[in-house]
Amino acid sequence: MPATTAVDTVVIGAGHAGLAMSRCLTGRSVEHLVLERGRTAERWRTARWDSFRLLTPNWMTRLPGWAYSGPDPDGYMTAGELVAYLECYARSFAAPILERTTVLQVRQTGGGYLVCTDRGAWTAANVVVATGYHVRAAVPAFASDLPPGLVQITPDRYRCPADLPDGPVLVVGASSTGVQIADELLTAGRPVVVAVGGHTRLPRRYRGRDVLWWLDRLGTLGRTLDELPDPARALREPSLQLSGTGRTLDLRILHERGALLTGRMLGSEAGFACFADDLRAVTAAADVRLRRVLSRIDAYAASTPELDPTVTAGAPQFHPTVAAEAPELAPIAAVLPGDGPARLDLRRFAAVVWATGLRPGYPWLQVPVLDHTGRILHRRGVTAAPGLYALGLRFQHRRDATFIDGARHDAAYLADHLTRRRPARTRAAS
Repeated sequence: MPATTAVDTVVIGAGHAGLAMSRCLTGRSVEHLVLERGRTAERWRTARWDSFRLLTPNWMTRLPGWAYSGPDPDGYMTAGELVAYLECYARSFAAPILERTTVLQVRQTGGGYLVCTDRGAWTAANVVVATGYHVRAAVPAFASDLPPGLVQITPDRYRCPADLPDGPVLVVGASSTGVQIADELLTAGRPVVVAVGGHTRLPRRYRGRDVLWWLDRLGTLGRTLDELPDPARALREPSLQLSGTGRTLDLRILHERGALLTGRMLGSEAGFACFADDLRAVTAAADVRLRRVLSRIDAYAASTPELDPTVTAGAPQFHPTVAAEAPELAPIAAVLPGDGPARLDLRRFAAVVWATGLRPGYPWLQVPVLDHTGRILHRRGVTAAPGLYALGLRFQHRRDATFIDGARHDAAYLADHLTRRRPARTRAAS
């Protein structure tokens, strides 16, 4: 193994969060190195299905010192377009990335950290873990009870319907990933069953604008954990049910297209999948959350005259595309025939897609900063271990922390915190 090299700061991961951190450190003249197990933006290259598009519009792809300037600010990037976008960003400030370097271990030393990789070792005063929140597919333990021979796949390995064997497909999960894959399978002519868990229903567009434009205007995406009455509940919020196709995609649409909807999958018994009788309750709860969000948008639009398209004389319209009338969105629960089947014979299915979320994974992190679930304990990305930071965590501080658009806020905060440590370290060393 080559000799150990010293560097002030090591950033682990060259995705959007790691690059945002690198840009902030560069701006503060902090010597650093970005280690990436594959190529820049590797997960965006290899862990998305072929038709994948971002859920956030292009104008929300903002990074420190960088913003979308293309011809379609309201469009949604493909994974390939995002990779090119991030590569261009990295080149813009000559990000010091060492690609194809897998981190094997990070542990504390006397004055900092030892970062061991398959291409050498580095000592560093600071380490920023920017590998992302979404690292490991969350598959329920009962998946091992399903009939042998039934193909089981997670979204990071799913590419297109043709990759699955012919026959019906059970999609478990109804947030953005689950409904998009189910929609694609229906388009390919596959019989589809969707086991519906908790989700947050949203229209893609509302009153003429993307719903995320409204949430950005409302300040919803920028609300911090400290501002919420129940932070623990906020951390458990179901994921958004959105599509990057630019159109609304929800359970009503899947139902009308022929998908069979049922409740949350509970397990498998003698070759049968078992489901909870909670479909109507889950969808009703999602409808309540939807109404709450839309009501806030309506109130904001009504109290913001520059958004009113009827105001023309002497008052320039800030966004003339905002519609005066709020569209009617029927409750999903009202169109469902019931809670769906309680059991289904899995021997009649060709595949199961586990769209049941993702989990963090840090098997190489040998520093006692993980809780019993493997999540990094932190306050705004600052851990209890001096000089060890994390970036891109769910609700790290703001609600949009896991969005590309949100990383810039946390990266700037951590870069400032890290920079303030430098005089203290200097004094300690003297």
